[in-house]
Amino acid sequence: MTAILGKFDRNQLEYRVGSNRPFDNSISAIMKKLFALLALVSVAQIAAAADVVGNAKAAENKVAMCIGCHAIAGYKATYPEVFQVPMIGGQSAKYIESALQAYRKGDRKHPSMRGIAGSLSDQDIADLAAYYSQQK
Repeated sequence: MTAILGKFDRNQLEYRVGSNRPFDNSISAIMKKLFALLALVSVAQIAAAADVVGNAKAAENKVAMCIGCHAIAGYKATYPEVFQVPMIGGQSAKYIESALQAYRKGDRKHPSMRGIAGSLSDQDIADLAAYYSQQK
């Protein structure tokens, strides 16, 4: 935190003589600026995420990594253990987006899906979600 806020000595944290307010460089003032900056960054990230709109047509070039498992009815994968691979065609776009983002972050724990989702941009995820939500 010292690298962000800089070094302070005791005199910087005391009130000015004859003044009712601390120096502008006090930890309190710097923390307020830091929180304001973090809030601004958070709002910018939310706005950027809101701008991502899925394009099903664009996903046609991106589905190759999905169809090997998810397009085969009754397919069972054997890595890391035997499990039924879910069909994702017809799922809601929001569900597919949140699932892929959870794999990318590591909140969902499948090694293959984590690797695939980790290679996707937010736009790729939105495009794939739009594509698969339109499938029947």
